[in-house]
Amino acid sequence: MEWVVGSGMFLGLLAVAVGVASMRTGWALPWVRRSVSRPRVYGLGALLMGATCVIQGLFYFHVVPKPSWEFQFFGTNALMFSGLILLGVSQMRPSRRRS
Repeated sequence: MEWVVGSGMFLGLLAVAVGVASMRTGWALPWVRRSVSRPRVYGLGALLMGATCVIQGLFYFHVVPKPSWEFQFFGTNALMFSGLILLGVSQMRPSRRRS
C-alpha cells in the first residue's frame, strides 16, 4: 500500500511543480497549452490539486499529526474540488467585449 501512496505523492509533487511554473512564468504543459487561456489560474488549480495529494500522503505516513477523519475528508475534498474548478475556469475564453 505504501507504493500507491508514495506514487500519489510523487504525482502531487509534479503537479505542484507545474503549478508553480505556470504561476510564475505563464508556462503550461504542451498538451493543454491550446486550451488554457489563463495560465496563472491554471497554475493555482494545479497547485491546489497537487498539494491535496501531498497532504494525504503526509497524513498516511504520519509525518504530520492526523486530524479527525471528518476534517481530513472534507478539507482535502474542498481543496481538490476548488483546484478542479480553477482548472475549468482557466480554460474559459475571455469575453470579446471592449469597454
